[in-house]
Amino acid sequence: MCGIVGFTGKKQAAGVLLGGLEKLEYRGYDSAGLAVQGQGGKVQVVKAEGRLGALLSKTDGGNTVEGQCGIAHTRWATHGEPSERNAHPHYSNDKAVVAVHNGIIENYLALRAELEEKGYVFYSQTDTEVAVKLIDYFFKQCGEPLVALSEFMRRARGSYAIAALFEGFPEEVFAARKDSPLLVGIADGECFLASDAPAILAYTRKVYYIGNGEMARLKKGSAEFFDAAGKRIEKASVVLEWSAASAERAGFAHFMLKEIHEQPQAVADTLASFVREGKIDLSGAGLFEETLRRISSLVIVGCGSAYHVGVVAQYAIESIARVPVRVELASEFRYRVPILQENELVLVISQSGETADSLAAVREARARGAKTLAIVNVVGSSIAREAENVIYTLAGPEIAVATTKAYSTQLVAIYALGVALGRARGELGDTEYARLVAELCALPEKISATLRDTESARQVATGLSGAKDAFFIGRGVDFAACLEGSLKMKEISYMHSEAYAAGELKHGTISLVEEGMPVVGVLTQAAVLEKTLSNMSEVKSRGAKLVAITWFSEGEIEKIADFVLHIPKTDERFAASLAVVPLQLMAYYVSVARGLDVDKPRNLAKSVTVE
Repeated sequence: MCGIVGFTGKKQAAGVLLGGLEKLEYRGYDSAGLAVQGQGGKVQVVKAEGRLGALLSKTDGGNTVEGQCGIAHTRWATHGEPSERNAHPHYSNDKAVVAVHNGIIENYLALRAELEEKGYVFYSQTDTEVAVKLIDYFFKQCGEPLVALSEFMRRARGSYAIAALFEGFPEEVFAARKDSPLLVGIADGECFLASDAPAILAYTRKVYYIGNGEMARLKKGSAEFFDAAGKRIEKASVVLEWSAASAERAGFAHFMLKEIHEQPQAVADTLASFVREGKIDLSGAGLFEETLRRISSLVIVGCGSAYHVGVVAQYAIESIARVPVRVELASEFRYRVPILQENELVLVISQSGETADSLAAVREARARGAKTLAIVNVVGSSIAREAENVIYTLAGPEIAVATTKAYSTQLVAIYALGVALGRARGELGDTEYARLVAELCALPEKISATLRDTESARQVATGLSGAKDAFFIGRGVDFAACLEGSLKMKEISYMHSEAYAAGELKHGTISLVEEGMPVVGVLTQAAVLEKTLSNMSEVKSRGAKLVAITWFSEGEIEKIADFVLHIPKTDERFAASLAVVPLQLMAYYVSVARGLDVDKPRNLAKSVTVE
């Protein structure tokens, strides 16, 4: 959440900054602002409440703000209401220090009281203004930006990514971070700073990640990096395999629809990274056969959709590899004093690799001596750096807030891990191993086949778009897919929806079923097909409007359901990869029918980098 862009170079900074903010709109925000150093180092600050269009209008697209060095920000309110006053950048009383900030300063009230005693006056309700004025206090004592930032880092508690301009240091941007991401790009005598790569992909794919507890000093065409004590450190660059074009809509009405259609390629690319000549090779992630053989159990940790991937994994991996799996919400994991066994693997799943709760889970697991594995989509991200082993998904940049292709690539990474575990532990013979690998490799084409019939999902969604509530039901892996389908529906269409294991309906939930209420049933598991059909009959008799997602052709399904969406058949344990596609499309088309902002739903952010 929130977005930071910084620039120093030969071009007018405002255009670069505003263009970068446009690429970060998916992160979620309620106001925006920029600060640009003009001639003589004088800083002009412009802020606006609401969407980025308000800031563009206020600056005539950046034309009224002159200067070749600056910082910009999109804010997602934490301390203080959404308003122009609370928007970033914030500044000291004399604008000697101007800064933007992602994160939360947990001890800001104590620091504010301390600064008020020293004569500082505050104009906003934010923790960021406190951070800026604390930096200003130290800067006025020493006159050195890096020393001031270092002292700030010593005093502040919480998470932060800060980009700042200092009086007397024209054409330079300074940065510091703890637990919130920041990266630096250098190209053609110019230097770029961003909280996420899409903001600078148009200029360079060669980036440097500012590490936890580190600082950076950006000049035209160069950057220096320092530890928290101000000691200079050397840093290797990372080349992002993402193109600027991959962050564009490419003719689709919304990024979400584009990303739904990118799933076959993203899944194929991810599989190709560890499936070679019909075998799964996870050695690139440090998972050799002997390593896998020693794993006695798994703890899978994630938030939101990543947690739902973990629920699929619990069913799939326990069935394939006969390894005990438990799934934990990252936000709960470290607070309940988890018991971790010897040879237990803690697997943390995160698209961005920066999710605050998931990063804390990695640290908690390592502090307790557990082995850690991450599944992430961003090379060099915090979780990727701090976990002992990493499996990278190759989804490319995902712009829509509601995840689609990242979820699908995480699923196939999980399947591959389960099959590799089963093989290493002797649970899979040659024939079954080969069959499952072949099924994995067939998934991209089967997802493509599902996407050839988006019209059916659109028609179903149009019929459901007026509903207030919806239930999603299934058993086993189907229930896990329902969790994701329900989340998609509620987060982008604002329809209240819940997912239930179908057998739980009679334990209270069925009392909520009313005439015309949509109930979506996922039916791919042969052993429980009749039981799930029975549950669907029960809600139909109470007036529910039924949607079935299935690969079975039993006439009973057609008789019971009002709408049937068919998907190709695969191994039942991989069913979520296909069932999720019509679930994604239904949510998308309901949102479109309601006239909502599909890619940027209210109150949500793409990457949750604060608790």
